[in-house]
Amino acid sequence: MGDAVGVSTLERKLTDAATADAIDMARAALLDEVDASDVGEHLGHQADGLRVVTHLFDCTRRGYRGWQWAVTLTRASRQRKITVVEVVLLPGPDAIVAPAWVPYRDRLQPGDMSPGDLLPVSDEDPRLVPTYSFGDDELDTDEKAQIREVAKDLGLGRVRVLSPEGRDAAAERWYDGEAGPDAPIAKAAPHHCYSCGFLVRLSGPLSELFGVCANGDANDDGRVVAFQHGCGGHSEVRLSKRQQPVPPAPPVLDTVGVDEIDSL
Repeated sequence: MGDAVGVSTLERKLTDAATADAIDMARAALLDEVDASDVGEHLGHQADGLRVVTHLFDCTRRGYRGWQWAVTLTRASRQRKITVVEVVLLPGPDAIVAPAWVPYRDRLQPGDMSPGDLLPVSDEDPRLVPTYSFGDDELDTDEKAQIREVAKDLGLGRVRVLSPEGRDAAAERWYDGEAGPDAPIAKAAPHHCYSCGFLVRLSGPLSELFGVCANGDANDDGRVVAFQHGCGGHSEVRLSKRQQPVPPAPPVLDTVGVDEIDSL
């Protein structure tokens, strides 16, 4: 393929015929940098600017399926000599590339932290608000420092508490998680947590939907559970007659002696 596919009118105007036709020169410049076994067929060219053209070659190197060698050529105005600008390896439309970078803070999952790890929370985190409210006023750094100092002087203990957004996010996460009503163990449970004697009630707005499991034999011991959650460790679970273990058969006393065996 000597021509670029689907080029725009502007790109046609920018394309320089001399650099666009210099396929052999582009290939030679590429072979000066990489092995011939890593270079496939010419895939076309694209205009990157006035008298600047990039030729694309298929990359046949193992592990780089869908990648392309890009050789950029240019020439000065009113000059016949063509110059190689750069030779690079670029991912094509079907290339296998690494996933987009996600900051560590956004990748962190419950259970990932180890002893000694620190996870700072931003002053602008919407999940938290000052212990005493300042309405909608925006606070600068000095005012935030004053909040911490006053909270310390008053013995409030906590500089910030859960905001309504933080509380709602936690409730949604808990309700939709493994301690919610849709967990497989909850769907198979005979009763819900709200009627279990091992449920420890919470206080505040979250007490309307959640409690803490205190059954040491249950999977959720020490964890927040939704009232509609449940498991087989409910305090009122009783086994039916069919579910009760079968008692062992009575022992049988063997009274047959050696003499009686010989007489058989």
